[in-house]
Amino acid sequence: MSFEELEHTADVRIRVMSATLEDLFSEAARALMVVMYGEVHTGEMIRRVEIEAPDLESLMQAFLSEVLFVSEVESMVVSGADVRISGTRLAADLSGEPFSRDRHLGGREVKGIAMHGLSLRYDHDTYILEIIFDV
Repeated sequence: MSFEELEHTADVRIRVMSATLEDLFSEAARALMVVMYGEVHTGEMIRRVEIEAPDLESLMQAFLSEVLFVSEVESMVVSGADVRISGTRLAADLSGEPFSRDRHLGGREVKGIAMHGLSLRYDHDTYILEIIFDV
């Protein structure tokens, strides 16, 4: 699993790669948190989310939007996600730590997860996601 930030004129564009679809979703959530908070650490907070969407791209956008919502509303910095996908249904146990002003001010505010520019494909045994976070 890995992710990298790509060039973008105004927002944050990320490429995530993984061998499995579930790990791709988990790594995308971690990438979102790293962009927002600079660093993330494991913690004892757990939050379950369940989402259904018409296709995998919409599922990714909805999942990351939910991670963003949980982070903002519940002051949780998500460090990982145990993701299970069946078709276009997702269940995930998000894990993380409480937000701390001292530890989590190294990132950028993300306002939303864009559908434009979102691509999810499978190529040579690797799932590849490119996505834009609106900042």
